[in-house]
Amino acid sequence: MAAKIIDGKAIAAEVNEETRRRVEALRAAGRIPGLAVVLVGDDPASQVYVNAKAKKCAELGIHSDKRVLPADATMEQVLELIGELNRDPRIDGILVQSPPPPQIDEEKVIAAIDPAKDVDCFSERNVGKLLIGKEDGFRPCTPWGVMLLLEKSGIDPAGKHAVVIGRSNIVGKPMAALLMQKAKGANATVTVVHSGTPDIARFTRDADILIAAIGKPEFVRGDMIKPGAAVIDVGINRTPNPAGGRDRLVGDVKFDEAVEVAGAVTPVPGGVGPMTIAVLMSNAVTACERRK
Repeated sequence: MAAKIIDGKAIAAEVNEETRRRVEALRAAGRIPGLAVVLVGDDPASQVYVNAKAKKCAELGIHSDKRVLPADATMEQVLELIGELNRDPRIDGILVQSPPPPQIDEEKVIAAIDPAKDVDCFSERNVGKLLIGKEDGFRPCTPWGVMLLLEKSGIDPAGKHAVVIGRSNIVGKPMAALLMQKAKGANATVTVVHSGTPDIARFTRDADILIAAIGKPEFVRGDMIKPGAAVIDVGINRTPNPAGGRDRLVGDVKFDEAVEVAGAVTPVPGGVGPMTIAVLMSNAVTACERRK
């Protein structure tokens, strides 16, 4: 029996509609949420992501401030811009598109962002709050998007074995932290596997919930999945199209094999991707709501 397809676009639309209502309430009170996106250089893929975020801001009524610095910008220039945005009362959230050029120290840039405007949840303060379960920080965009996909698909992690493939600071580590929280919609037993784990399939075959965020095209095959498991594919990889023409966009999961084994699975595209932007918008509104 084929798996249920988890429609990330439809669920993101629900989240965006709730965000739109919150924006309308703020506007009625004379306040407009503002999100600044900083791009260093002219990488085409980064340009696409930045423009998608600006478009979504416009759709939801959020003020968008796109700042582009040249590819040869210095650390001093980037930090000066971050300081300016930290002080700008029109801006509630700041994100710097990753990855920046090699001369830019991304950790120092993240550390320079006011934690109250760190809507990506990358700062040490917000990551620490996430880990200990405090709710006055921000929730990281992609991992929280995954949690919402599970919740709105009727998949409760409580008491289940969740396996996260990948240990990045952006997805893997915060994903594990969210799943293991002593809270409604969490309470999973979590295993994290990664490039240093021997025989990854031994763990994935035992997963009730499998979250793939390893950055390898179609790494997870059908025989690595427990029958009936929920499979969330975070990966976005471009691979050559055997038929020629434009590259294919695939995830970290071999979708046509997973759909024959899993109980539920997210597609790529149209799964986790729309949720990441939806949570970013929600976080920007949350930052505005908290501002005194």
